[in-house]
Amino acid sequence: MPHPSSQSPEIEPKPVHLVVIGGVAGGATAAARARRVNERAEITLVERGPYVSFANCGLPYFIAGEIDDRERLLLQTPEGFQRRYRVNALLHTEATEIDRASNRVRVRGPEGETWLPYDRLILAQGGNPIVPPIPGGDAPHVFTLWTVPHMDRIHGFIECKAPKTAVVIGGGFIGLEMAEAFATRGVETTVVELQPTLMPPMDREFGHQIAIALIESGVHVIAGVSVTHIHGDDKEVQLSDGRRIPAELVLFAVGVRPELELAIQAGLAIGASGALLVDNELRTSDPNIFAAGDMAEVEQFVSHRRVRVPLAGPANRQGRIAASNALGMHMPYDGALSTSVVKVFDATAAMTGLSEATARAAGFDVGVAIVHAGSHASYYPGARELSLKLVYEKPTGLLLGAQAFGHGGVEKRIDVLAMALRGRMSLHDLAVVDLAYAPPYSSANDPVNIAGFVGENDLSGFSPLISPQALRAELQSSTPPIVLDVRTTLEFESAHLAGARNIPVDELRDAIPDLDRNDRLVICCRAGYRGHLALRILKAHGFTNLVNVTGGWVSLELLGGLATTTDPLA
Repeated sequence: MPHPSSQSPEIEPKPVHLVVIGGVAGGATAAARARRVNERAEITLVERGPYVSFANCGLPYFIAGEIDDRERLLLQTPEGFQRRYRVNALLHTEATEIDRASNRVRVRGPEGETWLPYDRLILAQGGNPIVPPIPGGDAPHVFTLWTVPHMDRIHGFIECKAPKTAVVIGGGFIGLEMAEAFATRGVETTVVELQPTLMPPMDREFGHQIAIALIESGVHVIAGVSVTHIHGDDKEVQLSDGRRIPAELVLFAVGVRPELELAIQAGLAIGASGALLVDNELRTSDPNIFAAGDMAEVEQFVSHRRVRVPLAGPANRQGRIAASNALGMHMPYDGALSTSVVKVFDATAAMTGLSEATARAAGFDVGVAIVHAGSHASYYPGARELSLKLVYEKPTGLLLGAQAFGHGGVEKRIDVLAMALRGRMSLHDLAVVDLAYAPPYSSANDPVNIAGFVGENDLSGFSPLISPQALRAELQSSTPPIVLDVRTTLEFESAHLAGARNIPVDELRDAIPDLDRNDRLVICCRAGYRGHLALRILKAHGFTNLVNVTGGWVSLELLGGLATTTDPLA
């Protein structure tokens, strides 16, 4: 049987009046898709800004100078929409009221106010950058970035004023991209993030890796504090800890709030996440009104919780589905994985599905497997270490999410794992899947395979794991375990957990008489593999209360918050 989404709708006996409000990402996609679904539909696209279908994800790269042709960001024009799709695109036109009883929308544009009738309406208004009520936030050197005019103002300011210092408030996607853009333009840049680490959707250790990459590229990072005042005359920002930082340019990048004023005025239902409530066909509480993109509340594919997903990819796909269903098809939207990636100078961070923190918050019995492996074969030039973290459900082994950081092949692994999540695959599937291999691209066992091995060994009891977070909790308990560090003596003396005992793995068999089989032993090496070997040796000699720190010392350092020392006797 064909999937319902593959069946074309029957052509209605009279033209359908479709109005789409919002002309970027989801809205532009919806208008173009609507024409492909129904050649006879009358389609009107309403956009309050001066551009339709522009590449908003490319704006930071124009400011950085990596995209030198501004016109390449403008993907379509009203004339182009009319020629190709017979879509009437109204720019500089704002929808001010929805009259649901009469199926019409009031709009205000260059020609004044008028009413547009509709049979079906699609809301794709997106969101607006959040601007906290900070004194001085309205100064002329303070900006947000969301549209082409925003980009033009920032670019023009840098060209004309040549600022020497910048502060980016917020360490999420836009904040990171703009910090790199400013630094690339020669502006000394500081990122200030309220949360303890950058990129809050990712787990703590990945936020630390991102911070390290920024610092190594000359960007200053301050986390765990807020900006309390912007001093325009002095060109400084004041932090909640009392510090003042020079800032001839300030960018707010603290998040996006869904554009809901029109929907609320129309009485449409709002979901628990604060976005517009839709069903699995993206229909709002009014059967004639659909929604897509940043303003819509959708289901998280793994947890089934209702969430907002302010990402361009899901917005485009939702626009396609909303248009299809508005014109008579029945195409379900099964939920979002929130797969995302960000460039941090020459490094990359990416994630898909649930983080360890969100998986625990959703009530899953969480397992974690972390590997630090080469981006490709170690003997082929250019290999760099890649950190990969799998989050899975116990005892089923079903994949819940993944995160990665590195300097090559990061997005490839996360895309593989996004497909695995979509297919509801398990650790076993990851352990046995054949992935493309040649020395310049991977190893015979890809990091995805290796992470699958590590997770399988945990679930089977062959080599049980403990996450760095769980170890931190145990060490703070009234009955802390014994940490057995099996790195070399030189590695141990460079830094180790306070109270840990050092027995290099190659000397472990000879030291077994000195160990107590009744003790709980937590084994630690640099990245996990030698710890796995040590655990198997001890198991073979009758030790049973054993766990290996997944990700090893590398992950423990990145997590932070643990007592460490360089004293070999401490």
